Amino acid sequence: MTEAAPRPTLEAVAARAGVSRATVSRVVNGGDGVREPLAERVRRAVAELGYVPNQAARSLVTRRHDAVAVVVAEPGSRVFADPFFALQLRGISKELTAQDNQLVLLLTEGRADHTRVARYLAGGHVDGALVFSLHLDDPLPGLIRTAGVPTVFGGRPHWGTDDADRGPGVVYVDCDNRGGARTAVRHLLDLGRRRVAHLTGALDQTSAVDRLDGYRDAVAEAPGGYDPRLVVEGDFTPAGGERAMRELLARCPDVDAVFAANDLTALGALRVLRESGRRVPEDVAVAGFDDMAPVAEQTDPPLTTVRQDIEEMGRLMARLLLEGLSGGRDRGAATAGAPDARGKGVILPTTLIRRASA
Repeated sequence: MTEAAPRPTLEAVAARAGVSRATVSRVVNGGDGVREPLAERVRRAVAELGYVPNQAARSLVTRRHDAVAVVVAEPGSRVFADPFFALQLRGISKELTAQDNQLVLLLTEGRADHTRVARYLAGGHVDGALVFSLHLDDPLPGLIRTAGVPTVFGGRPHWGTDDADRGPGVVYVDCDNRGGARTAVRHLLDLGRRRVAHLTGALDQTSAVDRLDGYRDAVAEAPGGYDPRLVVEGDFTPAGGERAMRELLARCPDVDAVFAANDLTALGALRVLRESGRRVPEDVAVAGFDDMAPVAEQTDPPLTTVRQDIEEMGRLMARLLLEGLSGGRDRGAATAGAPDARGKGVILPTTLIRRASA
């Protein structure tokens, strides 16, 4: 193993700059009270020596770790297979990098991991947490609240914003799931389809429930109204879409349109429709939700879907957390529609993207 070269010390920087160690400490830790000519000499010495501040020592001064935990309440097999998570993590990473913060990724493979994650957060290793993909029975929110870590949630929490047990002023970022679903289903109905089905996501998540509600809103306005036989539960995965589509065809073979809860569910549905000899869109029109380019643009045929800006959702989550940690002072571009200090939800708009499947 190659031996590491000795790291430049604070004393070495002070000697190079001709100032005291305390002056160097104030400059590298962002403190006030150092005249600009001296501060410039310190910065020049830092650059010449390649000095990197010791994060542990710096945290004692600033009370900040410049690190944020990103907690995904899903196993790694799901996170690394679903482009949704990659897009959201990319948005988060871009914002944290721009603000010189580190991303610490924490996944939950099972119940035992919830305690591990909570213990890590309570240990003071990070300044805050970004949490998404929660399920209805997930204990993470309560554990995180007990840990006392500032948190922004991805997705509308199922407990709302004023639950006494969870704490008032919950900050979250989501898209207009209900409105986007309503738009997609109305589009299918406007095409003249009369047996419009819905393959849901996992109904222990609020995004799936909201999209189901949007579907119900739209079909309630159509002749025949809402038919529960046309709703089959999936789980936001291609395999779940396949299972749900097979069940739907066995139950209602005359279905002529499908609104899938996300693009991966639609991908599974398209496979089954092709296997069954149904033509898309001639026999069955299909629409999805998310507009993830690696999926929606490469299905056969290309998928009509509801676009949500997944990457921007991640970026906004990180921005809101950092702004909260800085006491409301702007650490970057102003955030349109950001919640106030009491905390509220930010709902981003959705857009229907029409392609060949519907």
